Amino acid sequence: MQITVPDPKPFFEAHKKPIYIVLGILILAFLGHSLYKIFYKPPIVKDIPVVRTTTVGQSSNANAYTYPGEVRGKYESNLAFQVGGKIISRSINLGDTVRAGQVLMTIDPKDVRQSYNLYQAAVNSAQSNYKLARDNAVRYETLFSKGAVSESIRDQYRTQYEAAAATLQQAEAQLIASSHQLEYTELRADHDGVISALSGEIGMVVSAGTPVATLVQAGDREIQIFVPEGRLNTIRPGQPCKVTFWALNNVTADGTITEIAPMADQATKTYKVRVALNAMPPEAKLGMTAKVQLSDGNSTDILIPRSAIYGTTGAPQVWVVKDGKVSLTTVAINGYKDDKVIITSGLKTGDIVVTAGITKLSNNMEVKIEGGGSK
Repeated sequence: MQITVPDPKPFFEAHKKPIYIVLGILILAFLGHSLYKIFYKPPIVKDIPVVRTTTVGQSSNANAYTYPGEVRGKYESNLAFQVGGKIISRSINLGDTVRAGQVLMTIDPKDVRQSYNLYQAAVNSAQSNYKLARDNAVRYETLFSKGAVSESIRDQYRTQYEAAAATLQQAEAQLIASSHQLEYTELRADHDGVISALSGEIGMVVSAGTPVATLVQAGDREIQIFVPEGRLNTIRPGQPCKVTFWALNNVTADGTITEIAPMADQATKTYKVRVALNAMPPEAKLGMTAKVQLSDGNSTDILIPRSAIYGTTGAPQVWVVKDGKVSLTTVAINGYKDDKVIITSGLKTGDIVVTAGITKLSNNMEVKIEGGGSK
């Protein structure tokens, strides 16, 4: 059986025009794409890394530390009863303003009053014995002068008189002390001021000397902070500082260290420090939060974060940004302060140092600074 293959010429002749049109369109599309690639090259997008930086000497806080604190009275009194007993009344509350001499609390005076009555009776008895001994001494002195009694009998009654006088003096002293104890059953304010702490409650039995209230005396206010022992050698009395009040929309004031505790707190191992302000804001209230900024006193040190140190050659180096590009700079280190490194050479004020992203950098690489373009 013979297979007959159809001749394509008739089909081509019949569709020659459409075929040429399609081929022409394909050729024009190919040529147009080639010319576009030649004359209109697509822009090359650079992958510029973003780095975090710090500027050497830009901040005046480079060598400063900030400590939280609160507004306290310059003079505070821990008030306590001078006798023990059960509290039966309290006329104050936390935050009350009191006057000097005002009664704040009272202890049940029954036992103290009984002691007072006992000493009063002893005084009355001693007074009676004193009068009798005095009269006898006068009488026998007269008899002795007339020769009616011997000298020894006169001396006997004189001695009894002197003993009775001493006994009376002792009883009167005990009565005065007992009257003071009776007065001590009332706790009174020793100065004008504000009650800042209150621990005594009605029904509580307290011993003599146990603080039951704290009185902040009217007058000057100070800021109290706590400084860790590692930074104690960086501060001194009379050192100036800056104080910021968060609750007063960051109002600032100048202050001076007035007192540094000689002993650390047993629980926190920090030292209590008092800061006096040159002008305390009138809106500052007791207990308000404040931030105290203290300099370590060595403004010549250059401090940079530890994360900025980059070393692959053995010597410490840092990446410095200049004209939008980074370059390695060798530096000399002279110790550490908390999370910062002390630089003695290699950097100067105004240098921009990379502090984050240092492992992805290379010399002369273009970078962008976090928070705003390159520099």
